[in-house]
Amino acid sequence: MKLIIVESPTKAKTINKFLDKSYLVKSSYGHIRDLPEKEMGIDIEHDFSPQYVIPHKVADRVDELKKLAKKADDVILATDEDREGEAISWHLSIALELEKKFKDKKISRIVFHEITKSAIEKALADPREIDLNLVDAQQARRILDRLVGYELSPFLWKKIRKGLSAGRVQSMALRIIVEREKEIKKFEAENYWKINLTLTKEKESDKKLLAFPAELIKKNNEKIDAITTLKLFAGDYKIKKTILTKEKEALDIIADLKKCVYKIENLTKRKITKTPPPPFTTSTLQQSAISGLGYSSKQTMVLAQKLYEQGYITYMRTDSLNLSLESLMSAQKTIQKLFGEDYSLKSPRYFKNKSKGAQEAHEAIRPTYPEKTPDELKIKLEPGQYKLYKLIWNRMIASQMSCAIFDSVKAEISATDKIIGKNTYVLSANGSTLTFEGYLRVYADKKSASTDTILPPLEIGETLELVSIDSEGKTTTQPPRYNEATLVKVLEENGIGRPSTYAPTISTIIERKYVDKNEEKRLFPLEIGTLVSDVLVAHFPQIVNMTFTATLEKDFDEIAEGSRKWIPVIKDFYEPFHANLKTKTKEVKKEEFQEKLDRNCPDCGGDLIVKFGRFGKFIACSNYPNCRYTEKTGEEKKLEQTFSEEICEKCGAKMVVKKGKFGTFLGCSNYPNCKNIKKIEKKIGIICPKCNVGELVERKSKRGTFFYACNTYPSCDFSLWNKPTGEKCPKCSSLLIFAAKGKIKCSKKECDFEN
Repeated sequence: MKLIIVESPTKAKTINKFLDKSYLVKSSYGHIRDLPEKEMGIDIEHDFSPQYVIPHKVADRVDELKKLAKKADDVILATDEDREGEAISWHLSIALELEKKFKDKKISRIVFHEITKSAIEKALADPREIDLNLVDAQQARRILDRLVGYELSPFLWKKIRKGLSAGRVQSMALRIIVEREKEIKKFEAENYWKINLTLTKEKESDKKLLAFPAELIKKNNEKIDAITTLKLFAGDYKIKKTILTKEKEALDIIADLKKCVYKIENLTKRKITKTPPPPFTTSTLQQSAISGLGYSSKQTMVLAQKLYEQGYITYMRTDSLNLSLESLMSAQKTIQKLFGEDYSLKSPRYFKNKSKGAQEAHEAIRPTYPEKTPDELKIKLEPGQYKLYKLIWNRMIASQMSCAIFDSVKAEISATDKIIGKNTYVLSANGSTLTFEGYLRVYADKKSASTDTILPPLEIGETLELVSIDSEGKTTTQPPRYNEATLVKVLEENGIGRPSTYAPTISTIIERKYVDKNEEKRLFPLEIGTLVSDVLVAHFPQIVNMTFTATLEKDFDEIAEGSRKWIPVIKDFYEPFHANLKTKTKEVKKEEFQEKLDRNCPDCGGDLIVKFGRFGKFIACSNYPNCRYTEKTGEEKKLEQTFSEEICEKCGAKMVVKKGKFGTFLGCSNYPNCKNIKKIEKKIGIICPKCNVGELVERKSKRGTFFYACNTYPSCDFSLWNKPTGEKCPKCSSLLIFAAKGKIKCSKKECDFEN
């Protein structure tokens, strides 16, 4: 009997389908050895030697695998092909004492990028040894992150409050969000005026059909529009700012333009080919799933993992854009079958990866069998899996289809004063028409992307007639907050973390209550998150330095390649870090982070101070623990005033505002004798369309996202993920909801109304 060990039971089940009865496939259910939970587990004095343990919860599983390994003729380790998977195989070889069992034989390690019969058979025919360089790279990251977490977190406990944590990558992500929030607060909006013109060809019976918009671009040979760049922490944010800052100036120009003759001075006609985007990497998959499907990065990776383990997609932790020759050939056959010869390519399209540290030996994320369309698998897949598979399939197939072709026309138009004959202004008009949809055909929204402004037939020297002109007052907009997609993009662009770290990093800073999401799923820092970030920036700048963090990732890559040893990398980081930590522990006082109020404690007369607790700020007596007086602040204080007269209907005691894992609620002051609680509902002023009795209220899910539901639940189970507008759909009378990109659409899936 040959024993194959993988890390996932689903993966084991899928592989079992391809092998005969001489093989037994078992799962380790992930890591079976790790650093201890309640202690550092690293011998700093002896080259940072890790002290691995087998957690109690997996002891029985390890014993079972040990027994099976002793009976087996061969043990084959088939964990994932990344560094984490290599480390799991290494830990398995030690825990199962495989070197002792196979003294004169190498331990068999196989890897595959897709779970197919051919891939498994090919891997079994060509096993290799465990790659200790990859193991060292994973160990180095794990040890360094443990050192940071176990030494820096206690500093935050002593100086701010207990329960806080600091991690190398999570602290960098937090800083990016905090810095953006500071830029938003500093932003000062400016008013400006934009001039809109509509022109048409002269002497036409129906001017409306031939009317088109034009943009004012020059006045006296000076450009009207200029780009002002506001430098932000995580990149350049560009704001379009016009020189027309005064309404009077705009009105004067309009008066001038009404006296002008319009003439076409130049025409540029050309065909534009639009190339499809490359297949997905981990980062781009998360970005597309977040913006297109509304999934969080964590949710995306969970669904992708299930698709991979069931054999539907290739490995989902990758930064490569490569595709196998077999998949490229299959894609071309599928394209020809579904769309015809015109949409296929004569030779495959290859994409160059801009990421310096990309693992080019891997593949991009793609359907394992490109010929299996999403519709064919719809019955087999869960709804979330189906949507993600469709996203992956569309992207891979589109990447190997013909380019989309547009006819583009750009007209430069002069505006000359009729009286003095002076050419004062220059206008521009642009138009394009989709002549061949190419890869856009694979997307459901191709119609919305198929046409732009269409210009009528124009000739150089032709005179045009002014139809209308007006001035539109606008205001410059502040930099947007990050959502998960844009944050992942910034992390990737700056070399912070690896594909496997993006989702857990974002989940961690949300779970730690450093960051939250608003109704638009935008990330914003909570008070404690801002404070933690500011402390780290002020006292541990190396930890939250973008260049330094990216350099460490390069170090890990070099360890994985075998060109660098892991112990010197850890030592070079740890020694200055630890020395600075010792200095800051002595220098930084807890009082620096406690705001002193000009009031005294009503119980003991001591000074009142603002402190941070598990759920945010509160007011407390400085004589704690001798005096335990506290007050609520901010929103909680307002709620307390609002519900000050609320009485418990069970025991008659006063109800008080409390805060739990899912937000604020009312609890009986007679607790624990009375455990009555009530929800504090955030009503949005809309009657439930299903029962016409309850009202829709804003709620927060376990994943931290907002949704809107009837407050009579469970009597009525009506709910929406998008915020309703309060208006009804003109087509079907269902509620309209706010959708992505500022759109409004119908809440009923069967209705296609969108505005």
